[in-house]
Amino acid sequence: MRHTRHHVRDRRGRNPLVRDRRGATLIEFALILPALLGMICVTLELGYKVYLSSVIQGALLEAARAATVGDRTGDQIDALVKDRIAVLTSVSNVKSIKKERFYNFSNVGKAEKITQDIDPKGVYNKGDCYEDANNSGTYDAKIIEGIGTADDIIRYTVVVEYPDLIPVATLLKWAPVQTITASTMLRNQPYTSRAAPTIRCD
Repeated sequence: MRHTRHHVRDRRGRNPLVRDRRGATLIEFALILPALLGMICVTLELGYKVYLSSVIQGALLEAARAATVGDRTGDQIDALVKDRIAVLTSVSNVKSIKKERFYNFSNVGKAEKITQDIDPKGVYNKGDCYEDANNSGTYDAKIIEGIGTADDIIRYTVVVEYPDLIPVATLLKWAPVQTITASTMLRNQPYTSRAAPTIRCD
């Protein structure tokens, strides 16, 4: 016996399957799902970075304030910063904690000040005079590192590198490792007397 398959049609002769919208929502959801997941991932990554940046900055400021009274060593300052950051990320992600000392604010970010500059100008050479900020007896062409002494200006900088929270770097065209740099600058308290820098000429 031959069976003939008939489609039930409405009064206008249209196939009801054409009007069936029950699967449309599922298809539409499948189409927007990648974009939705991407937005969620971006939000999580950016939120984590902002929060971690805030924690790093707070830890750095706390450590810097503790150092201003002169009863902390450089290693203790590093330990304090790492201890606070470890709440959110691995201590191994802390790539550097730099402490740079300057005699006054006008010299921040610079080597020792040249007070008499002969040709070639702009660089220290024989015949120049300089402000020996740390009284080392020699001109320091590089910025002096350390937590300094009373009344010194100290610039603290922390660099943290961490892998993406969600492995979507390729999808979002981001670097697989994110970098956060935090910095603060404070003057040490006058907890002792400070020797004035000596002007030296070679």
